[in-house]
Amino acid sequence: MNKQQDKEMKLQIAQAVDARDRQLRELSLNIHANPELSFHEHKAQQWLTEPLIEAGFTVEKGISGLETSFRATWEGTAGGPTIALLAEYDALPGLGHGCGHSLIGTAAVGAALALKDTYPELPGKIIVLGTPAEEEGGGKIIMCNDGVFDEIDAAMMVHPQNKTMVLRGALACVDATFTFHGRQAHASSSPEKGISALDALVNAYVAINSLRQYMKEDVRIHGIITRGGDAPNVVPELTEAVFILRASTVDELEIVREKVYRAVRCAAEGVGATVDINEGLIYAERNNNKELAGLFARNLEEELGLEVCDPPQKGGVGSSDIGNVSQVTAVIHPYIRLGDATTHTPEFAALAGSEEGMTQLNYAAKALAMTVYDLCTDRDAMKLVRDEFEEWKKQKNGG
Repeated sequence: MNKQQDKEMKLQIAQAVDARDRQLRELSLNIHANPELSFHEHKAQQWLTEPLIEAGFTVEKGISGLETSFRATWEGTAGGPTIALLAEYDALPGLGHGCGHSLIGTAAVGAALALKDTYPELPGKIIVLGTPAEEEGGGKIIMCNDGVFDEIDAAMMVHPQNKTMVLRGALACVDATFTFHGRQAHASSSPEKGISALDALVNAYVAINSLRQYMKEDVRIHGIITRGGDAPNVVPELTEAVFILRASTVDELEIVREKVYRAVRCAAEGVGATVDINEGLIYAERNNNKELAGLFARNLEEELGLEVCDPPQKGGVGSSDIGNVSQVTAVIHPYIRLGDATTHTPEFAALAGSEEGMTQLNYAAKALAMTVYDLCTDRDAMKLVRDEFEEWKKQKNGG
């Protein structure tokens, strides 16, 4: 197709999203009003898959052993690439959809539906992947380890944020639970018989803080005490803390883990206590595909009239399990502006359910669909995306 035909087709894609706008709003607001925590997103899974089933997608639920995951597949004509649109839909404890996942999952579904409505013979296979437990648990990591992304040529999603960006990075991270074991005793009449698991925990907390000035500036360590004892007149025999450790790469994270865990073990040993360290899955750093990001940015700017901002030069990033996907295939994780609030706050949760949230949902679905269209109809563009990923992979493996 020539540029004029592409522009006309993208206009039709935008119109298809608009035609489903009321349906998408209702879907997003239902998920927003019924927040479900990681691995428990049963309602969201049902609501997101219903319109895909109605549109003729082949839907599988519970893939990779994750009860609330799903894979919805539609192939236009054979011979094109396989593109995944990633849906997130888990909420935060106490904050509901303070990260806007109610918008993310709906945008992926809306984009897929608009493509099928507009271009039923699209040369390619479109997969909407329901990826639970991004906030806590790493659903995408489990799916990566299960080979779900091995045959996918490119994957993408859109995350709400306070800026529209296409190349923002993310840190590698891991969560760790430290459980300290001491010996219970009466804190007044026989303290000498006790071993304080709380003292071990407090010493560990202080030791971790003392390490901060000796870490690289992009390292982030944050934690909370989840159990400090049962009564002030009883020497605590069991205490617990949960920490998240972050670094620029998985390799750098290994250095941080070694230092922190050594400090924790020494803090326990110093008072005669013991400690168990239980890690979650390791979230990898994000490898943004610049060619794919360029396609997405052009659709935001030229087709939708949105301004794309540069990512922060330092700081201002978190972590996501899409980083693990980016180690397996070409990936982008762009952001679309949703007001001035920052994620993981009550203010952001309110924005995700607001009229502004619905407007940005519409834009996100359109940009996703248009970018998938580019990949499926422009072989040269798809080749550039894959060539970049293969070259990155080669360099990473020392080739």
